[in-house]
Amino acid sequence: METQPLRCVLICQHQSCQRQGSVAVLEAFQNLKISGVTIEASGCQGQCNIGPTVRVTPDEIWYYRVKPEEVPLIVEQHLKHGEPVQDKLNPRIHPRYLYS
Repeated sequence: METQPLRCVLICQHQSCQRQGSVAVLEAFQNLKISGVTIEASGCQGQCNIGPTVRVTPDEIWYYRVKPEEVPLIVEQHLKHGEPVQDKLNPRIHPRYLYS
């Protein structure tokens, strides 16, 4: 029986993301108990001017400009049901969503 790898949500806590509210985003994820998902603060993920950045591994889904009030949607739609929230996908990482 093969088990799926656990997901990890990395929320950037570097200076520019913090100035854009990443501490509150981290707290919003931490306040929601999600089975099989680890929530971690991360260092800079190189997306400073479109933060706060949230990266979900091993899915390699990158969200940008995440606000605390958007966290429940990401949890419900992506982490629980496997459907990334397309409106929040980082266009630098997921360019196919720029023109849809």
